Amino acid sequence: MKIIIFDSSTIISLAMNGLLDLLTKLKKEFNGKFIITSKVKYESVDRPLEIKKFELGALKVKKLIDDKILEPPESIGIQQEEIRKKSQEMLRMCNHIFIAQNEYMHLIDEGEASCLVLSLLASEKGIDNIIAIDERTTRMLGEGPENLKKLLSQKLHIEITMVKENALKPSKIKFIRSSELVYVAWKKGLVELKDGKVLDALLYATKFKGSAISYEEIEEIKRL
Repeated sequence: MKIIIFDSSTIISLAMNGLLDLLTKLKKEFNGKFIITSKVKYESVDRPLEIKKFELGALKVKKLIDDKILEPPESIGIQQEEIRKKSQEMLRMCNHIFIAQNEYMHLIDEGEASCLVLSLLASEKGIDNIIAIDERTTRMLGEGPENLKKLLSQKLHIEITMVKENALKPSKIKFIRSSELVYVAWKKGLVELKDGKVLDALLYATKFKGSAISYEEIEEIKRL
């Protein structure tokens, strides 16, 4: 079995670009499941439903859940309660990795923590998985905390100390962004638009709606 675990950042990026239909098409091509935790559902459906500006997008995400395009962790034998309990420890660890100006830096929230926990639990069960997340901080935490430390220090112009025992072990968790998802959809011919620079438009649309992807990375994807 293989799964993609969706964070709200990727779902919201696709929703804001009118690309949620690509998830339905990709699911038909994907020999596995698309999973959404209860915390991510709250961030991408329950909370936005109460805000008129985001209500329509939330209803579209809700339909993906109703149609079982996006499924709960129980569908792969992992209980939400187990994720919730372990997410608290994940939050504590990740938000106590870096110290700046004598204070711990807040790095992630409950939605991201639940995705990280679910990925680790799925791996323990031998389930091949990847997290779809557009937010850079969480991705860099999983890929290499040292690189995140360097980036934050340069960006904020402050000295940062890392508590190594709280850091995630690199390479344990894999990530993909909405940018790569739309590339796969385009590559498989799932995008209805055919005329013009469609791939270029798709990649830049995801960038400007929250995907942490550089101009150089976009050009590299286009050369593939």
